[in-house]
Amino acid sequence: MMASYAKAACSLMFELIWGGKNMDWLKSKTTALIGGVVALIALQGYGFVSLRSALENRIGTIEHQMQEVRALSSSKVSQLTSDLNVVTNRMGVTMQELEHARTMTEALKQENARTAQRLRSQLAAKADAKLVSQVQQEATSKLAEVQQDATTKFTTVSGEVQVVRTDLDATRQELASNQKDITDVRTAIARNGTELAELRRKGERDYFEFDIPKNKRFDRIADVLVQLKKTDVKKQKYDIVIQADDNRVEKKDRATNEPIQFLVGRDRLRYEFVVNYVDKDRIRGYVSTPKDKILSAEGPSFRRSQ
Repeated sequence: MMASYAKAACSLMFELIWGGKNMDWLKSKTTALIGGVVALIALQGYGFVSLRSALENRIGTIEHQMQEVRALSSSKVSQLTSDLNVVTNRMGVTMQELEHARTMTEALKQENARTAQRLRSQLAAKADAKLVSQVQQEATSKLAEVQQDATTKFTTVSGEVQVVRTDLDATRQELASNQKDITDVRTAIARNGTELAELRRKGERDYFEFDIPKNKRFDRIADVLVQLKKTDVKKQKYDIVIQADDNRVEKKDRATNEPIQFLVGRDRLRYEFVVNYVDKDRIRGYVSTPKDKILSAEGPSFRRSQ
């Protein structure tokens, strides 16, 4: 179209120079030529404005998608932080594990911020009509990478928190079981001869009373050996050595009516050693053993340190 208008302009100049037409005809041609040039310029301006508007709209859409990704990441980070706080307050997560989770969360926040800033910089640098498609593809790909990386890291942290929860639940159950065992034992302790006679009448265990002096040799009580090492009459405490089978265990600073439990024999039968009275270089009390050897057997797999 520009070539047509240029040709018309040259023809007009030629006619003007050589006087081939009258002035009225020349004015009408000049007006038409100017109108065409103005229309062409307006059309090109409209096209440029439309292209720029489309480019700005596309950039705005991409930035909106980036904001949604950042909002989703912030929401997941907040949820993870809340979960970590709950685990810390209710289950006592170790400081090392908590610090590890917080470090990963902070690193993820910083990485998301850097990625968003890098995308904005690239969009600003590539705001050209010929590169809009390429920028769109790169932005989509990088947004997908950020989402995938965020999902992977959140999954890893959530898995670690779940492992901690499982371990803590197991520990809590074991502690509850131990507390129950201790409670059952304490309720079955005889503190004097009357209570010991009452336990004997129940017939659940066998009871062997002892009166052991302090010396260098061991005294036999039932099928275990006991040596008294030290007594403290004022504090009512004592030190002893118990030998059962091939196991030798030393107990120090033990109080009266405080049961000492240990496992004996191949079937791992649980014995209880209780001192009721602490005198000068002498202790008195009893050892209780299970009456039903079969039902009371804990087996080798139940062996625990005392």
